[in-house]
Amino acid sequence: MHIPFWLTTVALLPLLLYQGKRTRRVTPRLAEAGGDTHGQYGEGEPDLRILVIGESTAAGVGIERHDQGLASQLARLLHQRTGQVVSWHTYGVNGIRLTQLNRNLLQVPLPAADLVLLSMGVNDTTGFTRRSRFQQQLLTLRATLAERYPRPVQLLSVPPMHRFTALPAPLRQVMGWRARQLDHILRRTARERPESFTYLDYPAVVDPTLLARDGYHPSAKGYQAIAQALVGKLPQT
Repeated sequence: MHIPFWLTTVALLPLLLYQGKRTRRVTPRLAEAGGDTHGQYGEGEPDLRILVIGESTAAGVGIERHDQGLASQLARLLHQRTGQVVSWHTYGVNGIRLTQLNRNLLQVPLPAADLVLLSMGVNDTTGFTRRSRFQQQLLTLRATLAERYPRPVQLLSVPPMHRFTALPAPLRQVMGWRARQLDHILRRTARERPESFTYLDYPAVVDPTLLARDGYHPSAKGYQAIAQALVGKLPQT
């Protein structure tokens, strides 16, 4: 147990609860993206197939259509860089935690893919998921996907929530502290199990011009910036 974190959280709990409730009340709640959750750049059979799964980033919160989102932006950039035919598919649920995502993946039909990217951690941060459980659920996810997707799952870093200006202090600092703890789990798990996971870091999206109107989720330009930061780090296939 991370004693300093929990002592701080308990000491600030009444204020944190107040700030959390107020933030939910005053922050615009944006819908998930609409439109097709899949697409392709180039004609013919795809040379590369990308699948993004996870929480609000995969669900396209902050944009109107999925073709403005991360999976589509990555596919577009890879197509432009390589000339390959690149298909994309995204599956995300706003507000979901890793435990529930694992349950969903047992029931949701997913397409064939060469690269699978996982974007998770914000809701497990705000929900105070235990670090040990978070790691166990990562391993559960890998076991669920292993037969269909044998290549390592690409773990996207947990956003640095201490830089989310839509959150007031000290809630912002406490959430940032917890987010860094879960991000450390991603890094450590990828380091210890390189055959199963690869960790991908990207710069924080904090520029107001890259954020949606809730000041929390990326805008279309924000997703494009994330894709540009990640595309060079993706494994060559």
